[in-house]
Amino acid sequence: MTSRRHLPLFAAIACLVGMVVIAVVALAVPAGHVRDAAMLHGFVALDRPSLNFETKVVAHLADPLPYAVAGLLCVGVALARRRGWRAVAVTALLLITGASCQALKHLLAQPRIEAWLSVQDQISKASWPSGHSTAAMTLALCAVLVAPPALRAVTALLGGIFAVGVGYAVLVLAWHFPSDVLGGFLLAGFWTSLALAALQRVEAPEPAQRQAWEPLVVAGGTAALVAAVVIGQRSDTAALYALERPTLVVGALAIPALALALVTTVSAASTRGALRQSR
Repeated sequence: MTSRRHLPLFAAIACLVGMVVIAVVALAVPAGHVRDAAMLHGFVALDRPSLNFETKVVAHLADPLPYAVAGLLCVGVALARRRGWRAVAVTALLLITGASCQALKHLLAQPRIEAWLSVQDQISKASWPSGHSTAAMTLALCAVLVAPPALRAVTALLGGIFAVGVGYAVLVLAWHFPSDVLGGFLLAGFWTSLALAALQRVEAPEPAQRQAWEPLVVAGGTAALVAAVVIGQRSDTAALYALERPTLVVGALAIPALALALVTTVSAASTRGALRQSR
C-alpha cells in the first residue's frame, strides 16, 4: 500500500524530470530542435482548407473563456458532491498551472526560426510550454479529480481525448512545436499530482466503488494511437512527408501516449486513495 500512497509524488517527480529533459533537448540541443521542427512540419502538412475551421474550433476550446467556464463547472461538481477540498484543489490548479505556464514561457523564451514558415507564421519566442495544451490537460485532470469514483475512468477517457485533440490542433495550425505540447501536458500533470498528494492527507474518505468503465481508458488510448497512425498513412501527398514520416509518427504517438499515462495515473491515484482510506 505504500507505493500506492506515494503514487502522486512519484508521478510529480516523473513529470518534473520529463519537463526538464524535453526543455533541454528542444531548446538547448540543436539536433533536438531539428527533430522538433521536423515533427511540426509533418503536422502542418496535414492542414486542409476543408478542415481548417474545425481545427481552429478545437484549438480555441482551451481559450481563457471556455477554460474558465469548464473550470467553474468542475468546481461546481466537487461542491455538489460535498468534496470541498477537491473544489479548493481545482481552483488552485486552474490558477497555478496558467501562471506557471506563462512564467516558464517568458523565462525560456528564445527564437526558434524555421525557414519553411513564412515571416508572419513564425512561432512566438515565448512558446514553451504550450498554454493551450496546459489548459486542456489541466481541465482533463481536474474533471477526473471531481468525477464520482464510478465515472472516473470514463471521465479520464473523454478528458484525454479532449487534451489530445487540442494538442493536435495547435500543431496542425503551427501555433506550437510538439515539444511545447508535451511540456504543457507534463506541467499540468506535475501540479495535479502534487494536488493529489495533498488531498490524500486532508480530505475525508470517499466511499469505495468499483469502476466499471476502466477498460475504456485503455481502449480509448489504443484507438488514439491507431488514429494517429492512420492520419500519418493518409498524408503521403504532403510535401516531403515521405522523408519525415518516422519523425511525425513518433510525435503523433507520443502525445496521446503521454495523455493516456497522465489521465490514467490521476484516475488510479484518486481511486486507490479512496479505496485505501475506506478500509
